[in-house]
Amino acid sequence: MRTESALIESDEFPFEFLSEIGERESWRKEIHRPVYHLHKWWAQRLGSVFRGILLGAVLDPDADLPAEFYASQAFSDRTVLDPFMGSGTTIGEAHKLGFIALGRDINPVAVESVRTAFGPMDVRALAAAFTYLQEGVGQRIRDLYRAKSSMDQASDVLYNFWVMQASCPRCARPVDLFSSYIFARNAYPKRKPEVQVLCPECGEVFEGRYERSDEVCRRCAHRFDPTVGSAKGPAASCPHCGHAFRILDAFSGRQGRPDYRLYAKLVLRPDGEKEYVRATASDLAAYARASDTLSRDVAEGGILLPTLALEHGHNTRQAMRYGFTEWRDFFNDRQLLALGWLRTAIATLPDEPVRRVMLTLFSGLLEFNNMFASYKGEGTGAVRHMFSHHILKPERTPIEANVWGTPKSSGSFSGLYKSRLLRAVAYRARPTEIGLAMSEKRISASPSFTGIVDEWPSSERLKARGIYLSCGDSSALGLRDKSVDLVVTDPPFFDNVHYSELADFFHAWQQIGRPAAAVSTRSSAEVQDTEADSFSRKLKGVFRECHRVLRDDGLLIFTYHHSREEGWHALAQAVLGAGFVVVNSQPVKGEMSGATPVAAAKEPISFDMVLACRKSTAGHRVRSRKQAVWAARNQLARLTAAGFTLSRNDRRVVEFGQLLTTVASSDDAIYLADHAEIELDRIEETTAYFIRVPSKDPASDVSRKRGGSSSSFLPRVDRSAR
Repeated sequence: MRTESALIESDEFPFEFLSEIGERESWRKEIHRPVYHLHKWWAQRLGSVFRGILLGAVLDPDADLPAEFYASQAFSDRTVLDPFMGSGTTIGEAHKLGFIALGRDINPVAVESVRTAFGPMDVRALAAAFTYLQEGVGQRIRDLYRAKSSMDQASDVLYNFWVMQASCPRCARPVDLFSSYIFARNAYPKRKPEVQVLCPECGEVFEGRYERSDEVCRRCAHRFDPTVGSAKGPAASCPHCGHAFRILDAFSGRQGRPDYRLYAKLVLRPDGEKEYVRATASDLAAYARASDTLSRDVAEGGILLPTLALEHGHNTRQAMRYGFTEWRDFFNDRQLLALGWLRTAIATLPDEPVRRVMLTLFSGLLEFNNMFASYKGEGTGAVRHMFSHHILKPERTPIEANVWGTPKSSGSFSGLYKSRLLRAVAYRARPTEIGLAMSEKRISASPSFTGIVDEWPSSERLKARGIYLSCGDSSALGLRDKSVDLVVTDPPFFDNVHYSELADFFHAWQQIGRPAAAVSTRSSAEVQDTEADSFSRKLKGVFRECHRVLRDDGLLIFTYHHSREEGWHALAQAVLGAGFVVVNSQPVKGEMSGATPVAAAKEPISFDMVLACRKSTAGHRVRSRKQAVWAARNQLARLTAAGFTLSRNDRRVVEFGQLLTTVASSDDAIYLADHAEIELDRIEETTAYFIRVPSKDPASDVSRKRGGSSSSFLPRVDRSAR
């Protein structure tokens, strides 16, 4: 049995290096690691961080991680398991380092996208298939997005602009739910203050100025404040009768989703210039023709559309209250027609690997082409996809993008082919790492991806650098006892993103034509709960199975963060209950600072804790509470010295991670669980943090300098089980 420790267990583990690399990657994850971004998945971790974690798990404590990070590696005799595979970050990084990689996830949408990303890809065959689609169905779709400019020129439509409508409860007239009549602006409005304004009186579109609260319509001379619309938060005011009402009340009892009105478009003129134009009668007639064509093609069986309904849940509840009851309700008729045509054409491609890749790319297209997507404006990718907030939030001013696309539009199939697929193919052929300095070019440090994905292993013999994938419950892996060297994963965070509820949006399209397809990707075994005890029980089940398949000298390593003590309480219960102890925890960069969940939080968490665990033994020695205090203090000081700004919750995460290293299945752990009082407060003049734990001997307490709030997160241990 192995007795020596690994680098990741050491207090000298260079987490600053990984955090600096992670900081750089986090700003453009899809550029630096495109192979993990072929399809949407949530809470994706940073590939560079997981490369460092894997290296830290196999290198000796005195190894030079920065040097090894950029060196070619071949750990061909080691096997890595990720029981919560998600987007496949662990699997891809393990493959690059030469490990045998086994990935499992309970959600079929995740497994399908990873199988495609790591499976066979022939760039020439893909290019030929794209050309075939472009010359056929691509042209048909482009014809759906043709309109006239203000000078009556036939032009490509880049985006159509819609507004949700509600019926006034008093006068029954439709109310446009605009929060502002400024519907388009540059991403950097102080540098480019020109904005596009809609006149609420006559519907004219004209150019205004950013932050100007008084505008006069160029067409009808109506004077108004463009920053104030008819809707504000949950309420609206009828412009016809003046009645104020709750928006959800207007949809209560209504059959079907809300109505929408087309009011403007952005066209690409023949001279290459973009122009915002009001919607005309010709535009409305073109949309009506698309609706008629959709009805005919569906009736004749020419295209197949989703038939699955939404199920009540944490994330679906809001959409269902607005009347969205089926997944096809998320699209307007023209979008359904274009998407239906495209999916049908892809399904006829004769080469199975090519067809699989193109269908995965099509599935990724869906998040940009629906009535929950919105407009970010000029100066950046124009389409804000529907999952920007990790929820199913109905959009009151949605954008309809050109499904096939032009060279100057975003969120299109042709655009994703170039920006997602071709980048992923290039990265697979020559994987690169980010240089530490901004001036450094990307460094090629790994062999190319093999493009071979095997089914879950049924024998003892595994291929070198083999990738083995499976969809199912990770609490029953079906692997041999003690057959895995490492378990490296990023488990779901308690009470966070409800992956399956969101993944059903894609599943509704992916299951078309498949016999006996499940109506949802939800599973009672999914480790995702709003109830802490249930979350802990399910996570413990997976970790207990990992304990069974892990070698006695192997490591379980996973990333985690949570702002509330109950999240850590649930985690500690799962780890200890599965027979592991935390031997050390290391802070590393997680979300980028500008990510929506981070930016929206009052005390955002930008760091994950990497928790290194070993199987507990009778003679295992845990850290003293004083050692944990000083370890946390040292880590915080090192991050501060490296230039990172830490929120209060970042500091709490570091404290909690180190406190876990003091806990084992022992009398001391039981006492600590019953009496722990963790007090987290910043000492103003230093980066020191202190934990006070009441004890029978007051002289043994470690006291902090000033008062603060207290909380308890450690697991309650059942003495009867001892």
